[in-house]
Amino acid sequence: MRVLAIETSCDDTAAAVLDDRGVRASIVASQDMVHGKYGGIVPELASRQHMVAILPVIQRALGDAGVGLDDIEGVTATYGPGLVGSLLVGLQVAKGIAFDRQLPFVGVNHLEGHLLAILLDRPVAFPYLGLLVSGGHTSLYLVEDVGRYRQLGRTRDDAAGEAFDKGAKMLGLGFPGGKEIDQRAVAGDRARIRFPRAQLKSGLYDFSFSGVKTSLRQYLLSGGSAALLDGGEAALADVCASFQEAIVDMLIVPTLKAARDLGATSIVVSGGVSANSRLRTAMTETGTAAGFDVAFPRFAYCTDNAAMIGYAGRARLLRGERHDFTLNAAATLPIGVDPVER
Repeated sequence: MRVLAIETSCDDTAAAVLDDRGVRASIVASQDMVHGKYGGIVPELASRQHMVAILPVIQRALGDAGVGLDDIEGVTATYGPGLVGSLLVGLQVAKGIAFDRQLPFVGVNHLEGHLLAILLDRPVAFPYLGLLVSGGHTSLYLVEDVGRYRQLGRTRDDAAGEAFDKGAKMLGLGFPGGKEIDQRAVAGDRARIRFPRAQLKSGLYDFSFSGVKTSLRQYLLSGGSAALLDGGEAALADVCASFQEAIVDMLIVPTLKAARDLGATSIVVSGGVSANSRLRTAMTETGTAAGFDVAFPRFAYCTDNAAMIGYAGRARLLRGERHDFTLNAAATLPIGVDPVER
């Protein structure tokens, strides 16, 4: 089955074409230039930009794949969670194409796409432990099969990516903040400043990042800002490296504990923050030393993309699962809650 996939859950407009040979084309149009001056995503601007970009992105994906709409045999799109205005653009276009062409259609949970993104690159045996870490989500799942996920832990407050973005804003850096901090941290001393690591008394595999964000603010208010002015780029690199190290540590500890407790052999890290260079290095080194196979998707599949939606959607379509055209966008959507028809 050759599938057209569409992803517009937040601020990236994406389309992909997949078939039994894998990903034939994957196109992503970023909106970083649109939202950068605001230091974060403006929902109304995001949905408007999706409306401008969606058809050209689909046309380019079809062109790169060397196919036309007549060659598509199924359509899939993200229907949640995410920004409702953004979700509606991709979802309605996907349903329109499927309706006009009388093609089978299925919606995909954005989180499911991230958890399965690794399978676009390499096989990983089920079950595996999935750490999904992004700007809006930080959760641990046991991935038992396509469509079978058990949540083990989640963030109690901010997501890791949100902490990076807000930390970058405090430091006067650009957006997206995670990338800005990562780039500067390379030249910094990770042990220069000891930011606190949250230790939760309940919820063994839960996360919390509000404290480290508050700690950065307190550091800046209590003399850190002056130190940055005096120390220049070197001082900024140390702060970025130390702040990043605290977040990375708080991601690694619950993940490895869950892997040990559940007897998992593989750990898969996905989502936008999985592109962070320090997280990739530290999780791989620590996890491998503990006896786990640690895997990350390639960078193009870490951030939002339609190829991961296509993988999950194509698997569901091949199993005979379908959504009807009344499927609506859902801003909040627990994974595993899919009103599919079989």
